[in-house]
Amino acid sequence: MKAIHSSKSLLSLLALTSFAYANNALDVNTNTQNNKTVQIAITTWGSDFYYSIMSVMGTTAIGILAASAMKPRSDRVFFYMSAALCFVACIAYFAMGSNLGWTPIDVEWVRGMDGVRGANREIFYARYIDWYKWGNTSPGDRICFHELMLFLGFFTFGCVAMFGVFYQLAVVGRASAKRLGRDVHRVFLICGVLTLFVWLLYPIAWGLCEGGNVISPNDEAVFYGCLDFMAKPVFSIALIIGHWGIKPERLGLKIEDYTDPEKPVPDQGNDLQASPRGHLA
Repeated sequence: MKAIHSSKSLLSLLALTSFAYANNALDVNTNTQNNKTVQIAITTWGSDFYYSIMSVMGTTAIGILAASAMKPRSDRVFFYMSAALCFVACIAYFAMGSNLGWTPIDVEWVRGMDGVRGANREIFYARYIDWYKWGNTSPGDRICFHELMLFLGFFTFGCVAMFGVFYQLAVVGRASAKRLGRDVHRVFLICGVLTLFVWLLYPIAWGLCEGGNVISPNDEAVFYGCLDFMAKPVFSIALIIGHWGIKPERLGLKIEDYTDPEKPVPDQGNDLQASPRGHLA
């Protein structure tokens, strides 16, 4: 009897704990925005998945910053850029998991299937803000083509821009990396192939999600979440491990530090004396 009583107490405790930590984001932030209620939206399952990816992004960013302490401050450029990349994504996924950062948009392709049945769909503009910042914080010369993929016509412009980036990575960037040494070229190939593969899937995801209304917002969360996981935490870790033994100074990316030897300052007095009629040289 005592064992049965203990089991009931344990089950009651677990039930209370589960209730206390239940995800009620959709109850707090409802599916009504701009005086309009969305019909195709995420459920609690989708919110949970967004929060899971948020945790991965945040943990990766913190881990990268912790690892940067093993390097001199002047050699931390890839650490800072990668951590910023993941931190911004962490904030965006927190917003999406909290059912924030979206607006209802009428669908062009009306479907009758479960999960995509309705007149309007929840579109997370927080995702596009994340992609915009991604294009500005990612290592390398990236054009963020994702912001163009809002409507079908702009989707075409975005794909054209994407292939322009692919050319820069596969041809121009690869040739430049090869001149910097075999180790730099090897890291560029690994990170470049990963980037090209993942980026090819983003237009497909957009076409199935916001563009064509083919898959549900929950499936959208999984599709984009997996792509962002590959493009951000996996890419960042591969980049840092690959460059661990490569001095950023070789790439022209050394950060100036106050502990560096002072550079000689030109003598302004001598310049003044050497200039005719007292004008500065």
